[in-house]
Amino acid sequence: MNTLKKCKILVAACGLLIASCHVASSQEAFAEDSFLREVVPFLKVHCYECHNADEPEGGIAFEKYNKNANVQESYDLWEQVIRLLNEHQMPPADQPQPSKSEIAKVSLALETVLESFDCSADKHPGRVTIRRLNKAEYNNTIRDLTGLDLKLADGFPSDDVGEGFDNIGDVLSLPPILLEKYLEAAYTVADGIFEDTKLSKRIFPHESASDNLLAQAQAARLNIQHFASRAFRRPVTQDEQVRLFTIMRDAWGQDAESEEIYKTVVVAVLTSPHFLFRIEKDPEQDDEDGIRKLDGFELASRLSYFLWSSMPDQRLMDLAKTGKLMQRDVLVTETKRMLQDPKATALVENFAGQWLQLRDVTRLEPDPDLFPSFDDELQQSMRRETELFFQAMITEDRNVLEFLTADFTYVDQRLASHYGMRPIKEQGFQRVKLLKGRRGILTHASILMLTSNPTRTSPVKRGKWILDNILAEPPPPPPADVPELEEGIETLGSLREQMEQHRANESCAVCHRTMDALGFGLENFDAIGAWRNRDGKFEIDASGELPGGISFDGADGLMKILTENKAEQFCRCLAQKLLIYGLGRGLTTYDRCVINDAYSRLQTNEYRFSELVIAIITSDPFMMREAVSVDD
Repeated sequence: MNTLKKCKILVAACGLLIASCHVASSQEAFAEDSFLREVVPFLKVHCYECHNADEPEGGIAFEKYNKNANVQESYDLWEQVIRLLNEHQMPPADQPQPSKSEIAKVSLALETVLESFDCSADKHPGRVTIRRLNKAEYNNTIRDLTGLDLKLADGFPSDDVGEGFDNIGDVLSLPPILLEKYLEAAYTVADGIFEDTKLSKRIFPHESASDNLLAQAQAARLNIQHFASRAFRRPVTQDEQVRLFTIMRDAWGQDAESEEIYKTVVVAVLTSPHFLFRIEKDPEQDDEDGIRKLDGFELASRLSYFLWSSMPDQRLMDLAKTGKLMQRDVLVTETKRMLQDPKATALVENFAGQWLQLRDVTRLEPDPDLFPSFDDELQQSMRRETELFFQAMITEDRNVLEFLTADFTYVDQRLASHYGMRPIKEQGFQRVKLLKGRRGILTHASILMLTSNPTRTSPVKRGKWILDNILAEPPPPPPADVPELEEGIETLGSLREQMEQHRANESCAVCHRTMDALGFGLENFDAIGAWRNRDGKFEIDASGELPGGISFDGADGLMKILTENKAEQFCRCLAQKLLIYGLGRGLTTYDRCVINDAYSRLQTNEYRFSELVIAIITSDPFMMREAVSVDD
């Protein structure tokens, strides 16, 4: 290519770059102008009184946003402002109310501001705190490392929960009693390994070629290297090999039996921080912008603990060793393989178990006098139904919107009877078509019982659960001086009438209008999820109206509204929950770029569950590590 042609190409490329920068800066300028022209005057009139710099209500002071929205850092705030304005939850009812046209103008201006958020402006993949294995991960890792399904962590102290999950690095502390439990468990595992000769040979496969001490030492070194590398989920360093071999040699020098010598090494490995914690290297000083890509072994661990709550298998380790796992197509292929593996049930037990709060189902105790048909068998069946449904969503790679719309479920005879279905011909759980009125997980007895009181249904709890776990639109906490709705008072009228009296306080009503409407859509189901047409002497009214005049009647109508009007909110909510769980940390403003990508992938790929997972595992936050947290 001649010099003149090269210059022309370079000039053209520079022109495109300048043009794109000009467009970006123009968009930012327009957004800033819109904010100053429409939003700031609105804030002064309707928000400054409560949200001022001196005593900001809810810790939010709008006065500091007098020039721009600082959208790169305050995106979540303005997103919430738009929602509260459109749902007429703010300003409070005792304050001057803006007109519909004023709300429309300021909402449009704020949406313009949010559109100016630039995912390419700064790369912030975030930083995950060093993470201890939680109880489920410890049990699964011991199982896959040794073949012993001992479930020793069941006796450990409970793991703390952060961001809704128990695998969050910031809250996985290490109390002294847990150190004692780790040591006890390590000895138990060591004993268990040598109770079966076949098992011990699988874990320590290298045998000495002769009785020569040198040959025995060589075999011992290879066994140490093999076991420790699997336990540490990466190749052991030379220094680590020397230390472990020194431990073995010291035991050897005390004339210990061969099994006891190996047990000593097992205990040392299983109590090492490199086994108990998932440790990732920080970026070096010369890493650009203080960011580094994870190496293959770190990525393999992130992937396996995300999908399996356990250590990487040999295939992942081999791909990590060659560097192939860091190739996008290989990573995607492995992810799809892992989702089809039986070990992916961990995603059901640990992600769905916490997102949908299924772990709490077996702790609930409905009033036995009011619900005499309820027993432990039914309680277990309720939880199992939702777990089997979630498993089908994974293994069949179904449309995630079916969490709301599915016309099928899994029941055993006990649950079929509870739902008023025909008897199940075979033992165990069967896949069946749902009866009219039931659709998706929101009409599963597990969820309906979770969101009820022991004696009655609770439209407030059900509505709040939907806002929290399905739409990621949590309402603000209730005022401190508002009393609870009393139990079992029929003299005040139907539950709906009681709730209307309870909402007489306008400061409560702004939030309850949405919560109660969503909850009343499920009112045909009693406190243990059975269908009913009456509540005592009152006919059930399961109709509702959401902000914007959107009306529905019953669970079918509610599911239709959620999928037609709230599909994006649900998809983004699910993506947020899964990203938090996959990363093991709370989200930052910059993580919304991953959520945006995930929603785009879902839209263009029939909303398949695997596409959501792929969007997460191929994202910068999942594949990279930052030296300093954005929040630091």
